Amino acid sequence: MKPSEQTMPGDNNRISNFFIFQAWLVLLLASFFGASLAGIQLTLSPKIEANKLNETLEKVPELIFGAEAAQSFAEENRQMDIERQYIKAGNKIYSVFQAKTDDQTSGWVVKSSGQGYADKIELLVGVDAKAETISGLFILDQKETPGLGNKIMEQAWRNQFNNKSTQQPMTAVKTKASAPNEINAITGATISSKAVCGIVNQSLNNLRQPLAKALLNDQNPSDNQPNNHQEKK
Repeated sequence: MKPSEQTMPGDNNRISNFFIFQAWLVLLLASFFGASLAGIQLTLSPKIEANKLNETLEKVPELIFGAEAAQSFAEENRQMDIERQYIKAGNKIYSVFQAKTDDQTSGWVVKSSGQGYADKIELLVGVDAKAETISGLFILDQKETPGLGNKIMEQAWRNQFNNKSTQQPMTAVKTKASAPNEINAITGATISSKAVCGIVNQSLNNLRQPLAKALLNDQNPSDNQPNNHQEKK
C-alpha cells in the first residue's frame, strides 16, 4: 500500500465521530418532529372532533330520510330534533343520535369505527326507529388507498346498504351480490369493503336491542316513572 493510501488512526477517529454525530442528529431531528406532530395533533384534535360533530348533525336527516326526502324536509322548513346519547353495548361506548320529528322518533344514527386496510375507518349508519332496517351509510373519515379503497366514500357504493335488514350481517362479495345481505365489494379493495361491513355488523348487532328498548321507553315514559302508590325514596 502506498503511503498516500494509508489511513492514519486519527482519521479513523474522525470518521467514527462523524458517523456518531450523524446518528445523534437523526435521532434528535426525529424526536423533534415527532414531538411537533404530537403537539399539533393535540392542538387540532378538539377542532377536528368539533368539525366531525357538525358534519354528523348535518348528515342525520339524509341518513334517516334519504337525500331527496331530506332536501324536501329542509325546503318545507320542518324541524328535526337531534339528541346525542352515549350507549354502552358490547364492551364499547357508542355515540348515538336520536332523530325526532313531531315528537316522534324517526330513526337513529350511530357513529362507529374500526380498522380498515390502511387505517381506522369512521362511519355513520342510519337505521329506522325500531332499528330493524338500515336507512343510510356515510363514511366520516378514512385513509384507504386512493382510487381503490377510498371508493367506499362513493354514494353509489354506500347506497347498497340502504333498506337492508339489521337482522342479517352484511357480507361483501367479489361476485355479483345475489342474497339480500350481500354487498358488491369494490374491485381491488375487498379488504376495505369487508371492513365497512364488519363495522356496520358489529355496531348493529350490539345496538339493535338497546335502540329498540329505548324507543319503547320513549313511547311509554310512564314505565320509567315511579309508581304513585309506592313510597318515594
